[in-house]
Amino acid sequence: MDMGVALLSPFLALAVSCLAVLALWKRLSPQKGRLPPGPTPLPFLGNLLHVKTSNAFQSFLALRDKYGPVFTVHLGPRPVVVLCGHEAVKEALVDQAEEFSGRGELASLDRNFNGTGVALANGERWRQLRRFSLTALRNFGMGKQSIEERIQEEAQFLVEAFRETQGLPFDPTFFLSRTVSNVISSVVFGRRFDYEDQTFLSLLHKIHESLLEMSTPWAQLYDMFSCVMRYLPGRHNRIYSLMEDLKAFIAEKAQANLETLDPDNPRDFIDCFLIQMEKEKGNPSSEFNMENLVPTALNLFFGGTETVSSTLRYGFLLLMKHPDVEEKVHQEIDRVIGRERLPSIEDRKRMPFTDAVVHEIQRVTNIVPLGMPHSVVRDTHFRGFLLPKGTNVFPLLGSVLTDPKYFHNPEKFNPGHFLDANGCFKKNEAFVPFASGKRVCLGEAMARMELFLYVVIILQNFSLKALVPPEDIDLTPQVSGFANIPPEYRMCLVPRC
Repeated sequence: MDMGVALLSPFLALAVSCLAVLALWKRLSPQKGRLPPGPTPLPFLGNLLHVKTSNAFQSFLALRDKYGPVFTVHLGPRPVVVLCGHEAVKEALVDQAEEFSGRGELASLDRNFNGTGVALANGERWRQLRRFSLTALRNFGMGKQSIEERIQEEAQFLVEAFRETQGLPFDPTFFLSRTVSNVISSVVFGRRFDYEDQTFLSLLHKIHESLLEMSTPWAQLYDMFSCVMRYLPGRHNRIYSLMEDLKAFIAEKAQANLETLDPDNPRDFIDCFLIQMEKEKGNPSSEFNMENLVPTALNLFFGGTETVSSTLRYGFLLLMKHPDVEEKVHQEIDRVIGRERLPSIEDRKRMPFTDAVVHEIQRVTNIVPLGMPHSVVRDTHFRGFLLPKGTNVFPLLGSVLTDPKYFHNPEKFNPGHFLDANGCFKKNEAFVPFASGKRVCLGEAMARMELFLYVVIILQNFSLKALVPPEDIDLTPQVSGFANIPPEYRMCLVPRC
């Protein structure tokens, strides 16, 4: 029996016996429209028996095999429309981008943010915050040479830290999160942190633990039954505490910036937001206030730290499992760049195999398999169905990245998915690790730069050495829920002479 059923025992009797439950069920059931078919739900419990809280993504794929690429599943009393495969996701997020541009419910985070901040906001608040954030990030070099130089600088700090391991076994987790986080920190906070800074290390541990907690069965249950679980003690409350600690750090930084603010010389993203707050302080419809500054800065800091570092961590594991691929990357680096010159993003054009490897790492690691939840902003016709305004939608990014129509043998790690017959890099429209449409990741340009430059600079300087034979390397995620958390492992780095 799925772990989720056992975890329900502390409150199941209370929840089912409560008359308010039935009223809630009736209120949350669609009152109009025609949702896609799906498994028959139980009152209040919904489709708990069909969805494994320990691996919701695989449960959704099993339901897809029975009901097709578009179906409805009830997560507790809440109906959610699930989209599987490239065609269904593109039709919604791109072809009907405006209709599907709402942010869906994510109860485990909503209790911290309550619709504030660019990632979880909706309506006019979201539009103002996203427009401003994109402009501010561009002004600080996102997608430009200046951010490339910051990545190169941080990568060199990382190389030196790696050399200090002297070829001995180590866990790469916080080596990678420190270096990646410093890139986004230079944008959000206007500075990098020393690798031994205890405050910085504490933040990284909390970010890492937050993503882990968001992916546990407890969190999946909370997202289904928050109306009951919010009143109960348990591990599901850990996410709330971690996020409040991170928010407190951002608020402290914002206050310090406010006290030393020079409107003519903004130092970072926080300064830009504070300046905009001052400009719009007489505008009653402005969304520029501390209530949105803190979560927006945290959205950028969190997203720019954990997803890229997790992808790199998984990427090392994949390369150690496929040493022939690593060797081909070494050869391309030696041929195009050599051992002395610092790699640049321009080198990507002349390194099709390495570029394909980086893309394939992202595809296979599938860090956020469920994608972020969306909602329709108005009554929406979709594939012969009518989705009432506010209907939650899960566009399963993992199902796009493994769509067999676009990736031959998708379960296999194969850089050839991104190479043509002549060995040139080949784009694939189903490559959507950053999502697509109006809610596409704000930091996509920076993340793409980071992944390429870090992989190349590290492999320019080191060979990866696993502690077990390649065939014994286990790629199974430590936890699979909101995110696929890479397994913990140790490795060695051998300097290339």
